[in-house]
Amino acid sequence: MTLDSSAATAGISSLSRTATIARDLIRIDTTNFGEGKSVGETVAAEYVAAKLTAMGLKPELFDSAPGRTSVVARVAGADASQGALVVHGHLDVVPAIADNWSVDPFAGEVKDGMLWGRGAVDMKNMDAMILESLHGILSSGRQPARDLVIAFFADEEAGGTYGAHYLVDKHPELFAGATDAISEVGGYSIDLAGRRAYLVQTAEKAMMWIKLIATGTAGHGSAINPDNAITRLSQAVARIGSQEWPVHLTRTTRQLLDGVARILGHDPQKISAEDLAIATGSASKFLSASLRTTTNPTVFTAGYKHNVIPDTAEALIDVRVLPGEEDAVLARIRELAGDGIEIEMVHQDVGLETDFSGPLVDAMIASLKRHDPDADVLPYMLAGGTDNKALSKLGIRGYGFAPLQLPADLDFVSLFHGVDERVPLSALEFGTATLTDLLLRY
Repeated sequence: MTLDSSAATAGISSLSRTATIARDLIRIDTTNFGEGKSVGETVAAEYVAAKLTAMGLKPELFDSAPGRTSVVARVAGADASQGALVVHGHLDVVPAIADNWSVDPFAGEVKDGMLWGRGAVDMKNMDAMILESLHGILSSGRQPARDLVIAFFADEEAGGTYGAHYLVDKHPELFAGATDAISEVGGYSIDLAGRRAYLVQTAEKAMMWIKLIATGTAGHGSAINPDNAITRLSQAVARIGSQEWPVHLTRTTRQLLDGVARILGHDPQKISAEDLAIATGSASKFLSASLRTTTNPTVFTAGYKHNVIPDTAEALIDVRVLPGEEDAVLARIRELAGDGIEIEMVHQDVGLETDFSGPLVDAMIASLKRHDPDADVLPYMLAGGTDNKALSKLGIRGYGFAPLQLPADLDFVSLFHGVDERVPLSALEFGTATLTDLLLRY
């Protein structure tokens, strides 16, 4: 299977190589609906593998299931004695409802100096930056500073069961000698009262995707029914969804907020953590959620006819927990759910927290400052999750570093899984140059 050549080449003369690759990938629909349902990543994986092969590399393709393809290649570095660096992205994207968009989400349209489409920021932009950085290095006869494991995973948007977790469990030899990894979601800039700062992701919340199952007595819709499964489930969902979880600062969020306070001229002893997070503007949508556990109901399923009371009802809750608090949070959720509610763990993955120090962190900061000397660089905790969770099972430390210099007025955070997802073309060039710098120096 190959990408339609007319779609792949239309208008590429006006785009950089990075933007062209990103646009090609956006045009390959890799929608992941979750629960094993997906358009599949095979076409995108074959596209990526062809790019890697053209560089003289020997990529391997792995199918965890029909259509669920990941790609891995190894690049020899100048100093093989150093621990290898995993540089990874994912090929799948979340669904896009075309009627809600102002452009076709899979057309890869360019307008207003931006590339639009599903995956433009999550994360076919970084996939393209990885490929173009490697091309720039290898085509000039240079080598990265150390060995690289280049990976493009399937299924990240559904927890990585058919992607990163599959490869880590079934083919751990692919990552032999690797000590660190970089991927999404970090290295992007935010505006703090006119001063630019870059957020490097050094931590991730734990993930618990749970299903609530209520049972009751089936009956006619006109009857009095005190044992209604939907009523019981609705009350449990409302209690869990409206729970106000307390603020708890980890070492990452403390360091972040101290940096924000310094830049904005606030005394962190006189302003609350929540107010400091809010002061970051649009970035607060990510940062506020890193201060506490969140329990968001996302799907409710019950019934089959207007006048029939069903005997079961189900709801899905997306639970994101601060590292180390999983057991306590799950116990509290059981209390909130109450009697008559079964809780099923659909998917669970670890929380991560890594120090904002060491050679790789120093190198990421240095690369950002070479291309933006006056900017600040701060650590942060991602409220979501990445494939670094899977790699952590092999003892590999993961960071979010997909560098992008963004306009101050762009609500970048809202574009993740959002409508009209887009990335500035200039940000792609900044990211490619910064990533290239890191791979040559670290």
